Amino acid sequence: MSNIYIQEPPTNGKVLLKTTAGDIDIELWSKEAPKACRNFIQLCLEAYYDNTIFHRVVPGFIVQGGDPTGTGSGGESIYGAPFKDEFHSRLRFNRRGLVAMANAGSHDNGSQFFFTLGRADELNNKHTIFGKVTGDTVYNMLRLSEVDIDDDERPHNPHKIKSCEVLFNPFDDIIPREIKRLKKEKPEEEVKKLKPKGTKNFSLLSFGEEAEEEEEEVNRVSQSMKGKSKSSHDLLKDDPHLSSVPVVESEKGDAPDLVDDGEDESAEHDEYIDGDEKNLMRERIAKKLKKDTSANVKSAGEGEVEKKSVSRRWRWGFAMLPKLVSNS
Repeated sequence: MSNIYIQEPPTNGKVLLKTTAGDIDIELWSKEAPKACRNFIQLCLEAYYDNTIFHRVVPGFIVQGGDPTGTGSGGESIYGAPFKDEFHSRLRFNRRGLVAMANAGSHDNGSQFFFTLGRADELNNKHTIFGKVTGDTVYNMLRLSEVDIDDDERPHNPHKIKSCEVLFNPFDDIIPREIKRLKKEKPEEEVKKLKPKGTKNFSLLSFGEEAEEEEEEVNRVSQSMKGKSKSSHDLLKDDPHLSSVPVVESEKGDAPDLVDDGEDESAEHDEYIDGDEKNLMRERIAKKLKKDTSANVKSAGEGEVEKKSVSRRWRWGFAMLPKLVSNS
């Protein structure tokens, strides 16, 4: 094992991954794989890997992560396109704890990477090795694989990267981009701008419909109460069988004279009736009819039959007026 470490070139760069399985120290071969190392460091500085999961676990082989979508098919490099593979004769998949780029084919490197859990000679000259796990943190790296997985090599409860810290950056010209942060902050600002101001809306309340109906009812009643109260004649004025002319003249004397169907018939006998007796009989009949009409108003909602009964009483009263006077 010591011979293997002697054959490996010296590292130049260091990153600390803080995961749910513990901290993992990674030293980088920035001279042997400059593109891969620059890509990895800048993505760490941009917090690109924060809260991403290790979506693939193959026991005894690899633990893969670095996909912000968590699906295994996402992730982009800092170059805006996949970058080329970087192979080195002194970097081989001959042990656990190596860090390499994941890809779907030749020169198809993005943001995904994996840790080796053992020797994997079949990966040589297919994947770019750009770092290694150092010290006792290798045990934390092995703990990433201690999870239950399904048939697609996806863990049921995957570990994730909480944050990244670049302890030594060999690339002084790296300037972290603000694109990712702006994309996250912009929707929040738009939501604040588009958020409507509070308005009176009954539909937002659990009793909204009832409250709205009650308010409409109050408005309708208040509008109806603005006018003067109606008399029994006003309530029954639409009845074709009733006369709209009052029976008794008003106290002020401004009411119109009596007009009814029986007026012509009673006029023939008026000349034989003394004036005082005529007035006395009119008052008696008026009082009786007034009581009848009052009773009719109270029962106005009982139907058309009651209205017709009152109409007949009016006609009978005027028809009998001359006979009653003559008998007296």
